Amino acid sequence: MAACRRPVLVRGPLGIVTAIELAFFLMFLALLVWFYAAFINLDFSKIPVKPGEKMWQAKLDRAALRLGHVGSLCCVFLFFPVARGSSLLQLIGLTSEASIKYHVWLGNLVMFFFTAHGLSYIVFWASTDQIHEMVQWARTKVANVPGELALLSGLAMWVTALPRVRRQMFELFFHTHHLYILFLVFYALHVGVAVFCSILPGVFLFMVDRYLRFLQSRTRVRLVSARLLASEAVELSFCKSPCLTHSPMSTLFVNVPCVSRLQWHPFTVTSSSGLEPDRLSVVIKRAGSWTQKLYETLSFLPTSQPGHLDVSVEGPYSQAASASFLQYDSLVMISGGGGITPFISVIRELVHRSATSAETATPSLLLISVFKTSADLGMLGLIVPASGGFSDISRLELRVEAFVTRESTASAGDVVRKEPAKLVWFEPLPSHAPIAPVLAHSSWLWLAAVVSSSFVIFLLLVGAVQRLYIYPVDGNSNRVYPWAARTLLNLLFLCVSVAVAASAAVLWNKRRNAEAKQIKNVASPATSLATWIDKPPDGEAEVESSPLHYLEQVTRVHFDRRPDLNRMLLEIGGTNVGVMASGPPGLLEDVATICASQSASNLHFASISFSW
Repeated sequence: MAACRRPVLVRGPLGIVTAIELAFFLMFLALLVWFYAAFINLDFSKIPVKPGEKMWQAKLDRAALRLGHVGSLCCVFLFFPVARGSSLLQLIGLTSEASIKYHVWLGNLVMFFFTAHGLSYIVFWASTDQIHEMVQWARTKVANVPGELALLSGLAMWVTALPRVRRQMFELFFHTHHLYILFLVFYALHVGVAVFCSILPGVFLFMVDRYLRFLQSRTRVRLVSARLLASEAVELSFCKSPCLTHSPMSTLFVNVPCVSRLQWHPFTVTSSSGLEPDRLSVVIKRAGSWTQKLYETLSFLPTSQPGHLDVSVEGPYSQAASASFLQYDSLVMISGGGGITPFISVIRELVHRSATSAETATPSLLLISVFKTSADLGMLGLIVPASGGFSDISRLELRVEAFVTRESTASAGDVVRKEPAKLVWFEPLPSHAPIAPVLAHSSWLWLAAVVSSSFVIFLLLVGAVQRLYIYPVDGNSNRVYPWAARTLLNLLFLCVSVAVAASAAVLWNKRRNAEAKQIKNVASPATSLATWIDKPPDGEAEVESSPLHYLEQVTRVHFDRRPDLNRMLLEIGGTNVGVMASGPPGLLEDVATICASQSASNLHFASISFSW
């Protein structure tokens, strides 16, 4: 299994792909080829040719139809990877952010086959003088107009999801992707209820997950503090319910209405639920218009008196796979810029485990961080929580190699004495609540109850309407109940059943856990935020037992150079070495290439990439 998880494709359109991922991808392509070939062979063996129609036109008609069926087969799996809170991801050991690339692969296949399906029919209609079929909305069979509208919605999402467009115009991609609602509605109107039921499992789980996220996002959470670094990064610390636990490298979606009411951005959780049971923190690096406005908003808040800031969150989303780093004897963490944030939570979690479980061996750690300027070195200071230091970090076998690529030692001298980070405290409002699980502590049991009960409600509603209303109409020889009305009724019942079951579960849990709102926001003294190249103003050394002093001792800063990753990784001894990389795509590809080489058989690569 270790060999199957090694990267086999590094630089290509699929990104970094392991052997097991490539095997499943090829098997899925083989399934699509067999599915299409089986239908085509059956159709072509007894194809009817209508009067005035040529054989190739009749074959094109059947081939176009089967392309749509193949696209629907891909659509069956399309929504499973984007159900962030789904227990299915946990069962197969996937994190919500790691499964996004499978959604991308499936989305490309879906749009490829649906586009080929639509273009083939346009050619068929044009060649048989039936171009008027493009504006036909049949009452009791497949309707063409909603199919064309579904295809246009999908094409808009497909184009804006291209990597170059998504990176340069993320807001356009984000808002355009909400066209999936129109895509599903028009797809259902196009194919009818029976075919739509083939993709219903994935859509149903996604709808449950999406509605639960909507309910959680309606709550304003309690923000405790924000500390701003000279590198223009900010750490937000929230109050959370102790019953909420999360794994290292979990993801939290954050919305700040005063910055933007519509934009939600994912950030890595840097806190450890074991080390900080009542706190949850994320680090936001200033990189775009949204983060810039947030940083400026926090900069203008006074530090002398507590301020107010409304924030909503979704998550955190974490799976068991996030703690896979514990299986290694030694762990190498390679980060570029803001990519260091996932590793902060790993270090904090290992500090907690080393202090509470003396019998459990923790892996030795090597953190290789690459920064553009010396001001970014302040990101390393975030390893120490704002709620207080932890004295047991010396238990870890930790080594930090920091590289500053755009400054030399001499040019960095003018920022050595830079001002310490700004710390802002917030006063909670009565309406603010700690971050808590949306479905209580045993969330997977509640999720199973919501899914099963909502599906039962859906079946009862559909059965009652079919038996009492639709069947009597269909039984009349002069009337047939319209496809569009039947499809819309089924979609309405689907939404109602999910809303009723999920809302009831969330309200029940809120009543049982009303005492969580009584958690007091006690402000604890913040740890001094000395940076790694700073010295105390009075020239005195840090206390030798402090975490900052220990971290300063194990940290080496290299200016005006990049790390020689090939040499540093291949020199690491041991047979079970985990290599985790987080940062720009180029850095991930370089690390994956080294780990995939024959001379690095002891290195086990894990990529931490975010493609939201």
